[in-house]
Parts: sequence; C-alpha cells; structure tokens
Amino acid sequence: MTSPARATITSSPVRVRVAELATGLIKPWQHGYLRDRPRDVAALARLRRGAGRDAAVMPDLWGLVDTGPLHPSGPDTRPLSEHELTRAENALYAALTLWAFHQQSRGTGMHRSHTPAQPAGLGAAVRRLMPADGIDEAVRKRLVRAGHAPDLVTVTQRLRDLVALLRRDDIPLDYGLLAGQLYTWQWPDGPAAVRRQWGRSFNAPQPAAGTPHSAHPDTAASNAGTPHTDKDAS
Repeated sequence: MTSPARATITSSPVRVRVAELATGLIKPWQHGYLRDRPRDVAALARLRRGAGRDAAVMPDLWGLVDTGPLHPSGPDTRPLSEHELTRAENALYAALTLWAFHQQSRGTGMHRSHTPAQPAGLGAAVRRLMPADGIDEAVRKRLVRAGHAPDLVTVTQRLRDLVALLRRDDIPLDYGLLAGQLYTWQWPDGPAAVRRQWGRSFNAPQPAAGTPHSAHPDTAASNAGTPHTDKDAS
C-alpha cells in the first residue's frame, strides 16, 4: 500500500506543472527541428550544450527557457517556495537538455508521450535496448547507477550516458514524464520513489515486436523517409 507521504511526493501539483511545461516546450521545438527551421535548430544546439551540466552554470539557457508557467496564478494558489522553484527549474533544464542531446541529428521525434500501448518511460525505453531473449546486465546497471546518483548533476550525467544509447537505436522517451520524475528525485525519499517507477517501467510487459512506435504523433517527422540528418552533427 502506498503511504500518504509517498503519494504526495509522486503526485504533487508542482511535479505535474513541471511535466506539463517540459512537454509544452519540447513539442514545438521538436516540430520545428524536424522541419529544419533555423530558429528551432539553433535552440536545440544551445540546449544540448547543457546536457549533464548544472543549469546554474549555463546562463545561455536562462533566456531560452520560459519558466514563467512554473509560477501559479489565481486567488486560490500559493507561490512556490524557494526549494520548490529551484528544484522545478533544475528538473526542467535537465529534461530539456537531455532531450536536445537525444534529438540531435535524428529524423523522427525523440520525445514521445507515454501511453499504455506504447510505453515511453525511462525503464521501458532502456528495456528496449535489451536483446529479445534476455537482459543486458551492463545496460541495466547503468539504469541502477542513475537511480543511486548522489545529486541531480550526477543523475543527469548518468542519464546522458543512457540517452546516448537510446539515441543510437532511435528509441524515444517521454521527457515530460522524466522532468516530473527529476523534480521528485530531489526531495527526501524522492530517489527511492523514482527508482521504483523506473523499475516498474523496466519490468512491465513490452509491446509486441513490430509495434510502430514512430507512428505516434509526437514522433512523426515531416521528412518521412529521412531517418537521420547531419544538420547539427557537431
């Protein structure tokens, strides 16, 4: 049975807001990038330079990412505390920069929203790296190491290594879901809750072979038939 404290950690309104904002920012960038729009290609290049780095040392991103929606409005809402706001911003920057690294030179969208029919959580994505008849222990241990990182910068660096493998195999990930998990991860008892989610996602039944993952609207490319591009290969 899930304790009330754990339920609060994993379903807080701030976590939901972080996840929604990450998705809302990525979708138009991804749409424009896949259509080779210079502004979006440039934004992605700026973002990916921050992958695995502390957002505090990346002032170039401050003017690129609009964090205004993190601040609630309305008479029945309260402002975020300093801890909430800092952790929300950190999670948002981490997820966006990892997505940009993942998307680099890919011709289909590497952000895809999770659905039960097409799981796109981190655990499920890592499981797709495995052979059909077994477990790649080296890859599984990378996921475990990420979950046991001592701080957010370290977990982001370890996730970057996993994302490099996902990028190699064109396996998409739900970066809104990941942003929310990275927000949760920064709170007391958060790492354990996130590790549990990653493990559950990893062990969940996988879609049947041949499932058309790229058919999802989040991942559709305007230039179908061009799986990769070197427009930003640097």
